[in-house]
Parts: sequence; structure tokens; C-alpha cells
Amino acid sequence: MWLPRRKILQLAAGSAAFTAMPRIVRAETYPARPVHIIVGFPPGAASDINARLIGDWLSGRLGQQFIIDNRPGAGSNVGTEAAAHAPPDGYTLLLVTPPNAINASLYDNLNFNFLRDIAPVASIMRTPMVMEVNAALPIKTVTEFIAYAKANPGKLNFASSGNGTGSHVAAELFKFMTGVDIVHVPYRGPAQALTDLISGRVQVMFDVLTSSIAHIRAGEVRALAVTTAARSAALPDVPTVADTVPGYESSGWAGVGAPANTPADIVATLNGAISAGLADAKVQANLADLGAAPAPMTAAAFGKFLADETAKWAKVVKFANIKLG
Repeated sequence: MWLPRRKILQLAAGSAAFTAMPRIVRAETYPARPVHIIVGFPPGAASDINARLIGDWLSGRLGQQFIIDNRPGAGSNVGTEAAAHAPPDGYTLLLVTPPNAINASLYDNLNFNFLRDIAPVASIMRTPMVMEVNAALPIKTVTEFIAYAKANPGKLNFASSGNGTGSHVAAELFKFMTGVDIVHVPYRGPAQALTDLISGRVQVMFDVLTSSIAHIRAGEVRALAVTTAARSAALPDVPTVADTVPGYESSGWAGVGAPANTPADIVATLNGAISAGLADAKVQANLADLGAAPAPMTAAAFGKFLADETAKWAKVVKFANIKLG
């Protein structure tokens, strides 16, 4: 459609005036349209479930649809790169998970810098992993496991859901802190790894509690300890690894990030809305069903947490000389 020159100038002037509006005015109306939450894993994955839970809450709280945008690939790097390069306007967010902190040192040629290019918005949850062994293994405590492994160096195999995954680096952190010699056997996911743990082809695994709890309760594997600093309400009689190995901690977690330079007032709006959700009884019950607990933080505290996790896993990746094939 053709427009006269005067009309074009009027539209251009109106657009320029809108662009020049103070940031606070935009924030007051945020969100004015749907928001995309990028998830670096496929639908149905634990990260996807967490994103949908908080996305549903935000949709109701803020009055706009929060759309889950699954972009799996390269251990979540595909989705993270898309978020890092998106406009910093609050309409593209990223579900942040442990692979983000691990991948920062695991990959040499990323087209983004996680801590520089993703701004922390809010923490959502923490979930324990569990150190578990084949039920036939004559080991019932972490102390017994360490003694057995040191008496039989290189003879115990530990399963993981893949090189550089959370289950892999959790076991490598255990090796680093205890000096045991156990052999890594990577799988393409947790299901096959658990199958081989149950059958005895491998002897130990560090797995997310939600994947293993049914097998633990059925007596198919034996839980030695949970990996969080405190015991899990789901397995209250199971001690922590830190009870035997002081300072050990490894957990699943999730939070929300945004492209760097996203306006601070938008970050504050999102953080406040997410924190309100984590105080809601229904959201808490849904997290409990996933074996998780709410973990609200300020954006600044979440940023420090991400920096600490990234530094921790960089040391483990270097110690274990983890390479991706």
C-alpha cells in the first residue's frame, strides 16, 4: 500500500518518540505481548517440565502467555546461544540448568560466554541427586564404598547419562574429593544407565532422585546418600554424602536467565513474580512431586550462585580431563 510522504514522516516521528520513551514506562507495561522461555532440551525432559510449571504461573500472574520454546542440541548450547543473541527486551528468557555451568569449561569454542551473555533473573528449584549402588554389592554406606573402592582400584564402574552430564561430573567430584579410582561408563541417557545398574553391569551411579526413587523403593538399587547439603524429604533416612565427605555438594537446579543488558526493572518484575510463585502452595506441591524444593533468590544472589557453580565444575572438568568426542 502506497502512503504519502507526509504520512510516512508522521509514522516515523511516532516510532522515534516511542523508542525514546523512558525505560521505566516500558517496564510498567511489561509484558505487553507473549514471552518465550527457551529450553535447551526436548519436551518431556525434567528441564522442560520445570519451565512449563513456572511458565504457567507467570502467564497467570503477569497476564501474558509465557511460551515454552524447546531448542535441544549440544547439551543445551543451541538454546543458550539463541538466548544470548536475542534482543535484551524481556521477551526472550532462558531456563538455566546445571549444563550451562558445566558447558562453560567443557566446550572450547562456544559462540557465547554464559556468565557474560546471560543475565541472572531468578532461581526456581533445587533437587538432590542420589549416590546409589547395585543391590547385590555388599556396601551399605559411603564409608564402606570408599574403603571397598580403595581396596579394589579400577574394579568398580560408575554409570552416567553421558560425558559431561550432571551425573558424570557429580561422580568425578566424588573421585576428586575422596581419591577413589572408579571407571566411567557413559550412556546415552539415564534409562539405559539405570537398567545396567540394576542388572549389575555397572556398580554405582549418581542420578537425579526423581529418576531413581521408584527403583530405590522397590529395592532394585540401594541408596547410599543424597548429594545435597541437607537430607531429602523424599528419603529422610538416607544421609548426605557430605556426612562422610565434608564439603561435597552436587544437585540439580533450575532458574531463569535473560540476555545480558535486559533492563533491571524487567528483571525485578520477573524475579518478584517467580518468587511469589515459589511461595504458592500449589507450585510447592508440584515441585515436591518432582522431588524438588523451591529455592528463591534475588537476581544478584542467583548470579553469585551461577558463578560459583561454573567455577566448581571447571575444576572438576580439568581434574577429570573430560573431553567430548
